[in-house]
Amino acid sequence: MRRYPRIRWMMIVFCFLAIAINYIDRVNLAIAAPHIKKDLGLDDASMGLILGAFFWTYALMQIPAGRMIDKLGARAGLAIAVGWWSLFTVLTAFGKGFSSIFISRLLLGVGEAGGNPGCAKVVYNWFAKKQRGTASGIFDAGPRAGTALALPLVAWIISTWDWETSFVVTGGIGLVWVALWLVFYREPEQMKGLDEEQKNNLIADRGERHIAGTEKIKLRTLFGYRNVWGMMIGFFCMNFATYFFVTWFPTYLTMSQGFSLKELGTLGAIPALMGIPGSLLGGLTSDWLFNKGFSLTAARKTCLVGGMVLSSVIAFAAFTSNITVILTLFSLTYAGLAFTAANIWTLPADVAPNSGYVATLGGIQNFAGNLAGIVTASFTGLMLGLSHGSFVIPLCVAGGICLLGALNFLFVIGKIEPLDTPKSKPNARIKHQPQASISSQ
Repeated sequence: MRRYPRIRWMMIVFCFLAIAINYIDRVNLAIAAPHIKKDLGLDDASMGLILGAFFWTYALMQIPAGRMIDKLGARAGLAIAVGWWSLFTVLTAFGKGFSSIFISRLLLGVGEAGGNPGCAKVVYNWFAKKQRGTASGIFDAGPRAGTALALPLVAWIISTWDWETSFVVTGGIGLVWVALWLVFYREPEQMKGLDEEQKNNLIADRGERHIAGTEKIKLRTLFGYRNVWGMMIGFFCMNFATYFFVTWFPTYLTMSQGFSLKELGTLGAIPALMGIPGSLLGGLTSDWLFNKGFSLTAARKTCLVGGMVLSSVIAFAAFTSNITVILTLFSLTYAGLAFTAANIWTLPADVAPNSGYVATLGGIQNFAGNLAGIVTASFTGLMLGLSHGSFVIPLCVAGGICLLGALNFLFVIGKIEPLDTPKSKPNARIKHQPQASISSQ
């Protein structure tokens, strides 16, 4: 068995922590929302705009952030991203009205755009193709861990002090991460003291088609491939349900189910906690299938489709008032979304034509995925206003879009392999890319 540097696991734990912090800094606003509304006199429509503000800049900056990380490298790129979003998390505490908090959330999104593309780049740099599912599952457990931790942490800070303090504390955690990252992280080629055989094994088994990203590709060329569009559509569908948890879930529990702040920080954290094993299992299952002889396409698509089908049970929560059943359905949904997400984040490394476009593809798919954040936050707020606080329509729509995502991964995504660019294969554009279902692989 070929051996790789063991320190790669420390690098992916850093990524896990970065994305956990990323989500703490997103979710803290959703938890603090009722208190901010009361203190600043905001209505549901205004709060919906504030909750959705982050997603505008987060989505729009995905591709620029991906290009920046591919050019600067994961070390500098992630340090800039985490430092930026941590600063504007702290500054949110000083908001005195709609405009100041809205602007702080817009600027928060600019920094957070680099989080996931940067981690996808680390996975590519430090993990062979046969281990990318596991590595992606580890860092993509970060959103679930961050969301679960944010609920009790932020609820406790608010109940002990105030909502302003919660932003100062959570932003400060990110600044500590930046300092540690700059001390410890290096690319395999630049890290001293690695076993040369293990390092060479890793570089050889990355599975890239071209050498060191030397082939230059125009950004618009990437949008000519069906797999890229399948990645974008699939991520949008997954995130439509995911961002219900990030934006309106705490309000749903307090407004529709009568949860207290204490119950929100305990029972309300259960679905997010279930997402952690869901993410790890999604990555491990994908790699296990691949190492057992499944094609890469079959291994990834089995997990992508299965996870999206499971997550569609969110719709059934609209038709019960039993809190045990509701939390079970939301837990299954979150686990299914996490199972899917672990495999979505292998795709940039799996399909990138060379090492210079891994974070870029991560940014492209995350751009599309985070348009869902804008839609979910605003759509849910609008439906609440029109239906006098009913969550039936938002939950049913989320379940239907999860099923649409499963169909996309089954039929739109084709064979999962490095893209044939015009320079390597002139006619490998969208209309020529072969379709590949699970059964055909």
